[in-house]
Amino acid sequence: MRPQIRPAVAAELPRLQDIERSAGEPFRALGMPEIADDDPPGLDLLERYRAAGHAWVAEHKADTADSTDATDMTQLPVVLAYLVGEPVDGAFHIEQISVHQSAAHRRVGQALIAYVADRARDQGLAGLTLTTFHEVPWNAPYYERIGFRILDESELTPGLRKIRAAEAEYGLDRWPRVCMRRELPHTAGDPD
Repeated sequence: MRPQIRPAVAAELPRLQDIERSAGEPFRALGMPEIADDDPPGLDLLERYRAAGHAWVAEHKADTADSTDATDMTQLPVVLAYLVGEPVDGAFHIEQISVHQSAAHRRVGQALIAYVADRARDQGLAGLTLTTFHEVPWNAPYYERIGFRILDESELTPGLRKIRAAEAEYGLDRWPRVCMRRELPHTAGDPD
């Protein structure tokens, strides 16, 4: 599946909340029902990211000619996933990336991250950062497979420390969390 990535539009922000709810459900099987039951980001927060140009969606345009797998792609929701974030200390910080369960394990999230990496590089940012659960298979282990590395405490920037403090205050430290970073390579025309 090759999703199309584009900026989110205001009318679909409620759909992003639905995606968040769907993406949270698998946490129940890991004994993390609080994460599954957590409210999605509010429409006002999603709109803030969207208005700043920092909210993207992955969508699939149903087309029988573009599918080589046996899955009927017309059964999938049109907007499959979303990513929001903002620049923090010279890197683009991925605040949230969520993929609807119906599109899980199809590299939709990876496509969103690749798209955002290109946008961040175009803006002169040196890397991508995120915070995530260390032991959840589709969190830190997954991000390591796609080029992120866990940051040591000494590598945390002031902005990342502030984000982690807010997460701890919210109660997310009940489960081990880490900050991660992926460097963005220079493009061919960039000076070294």
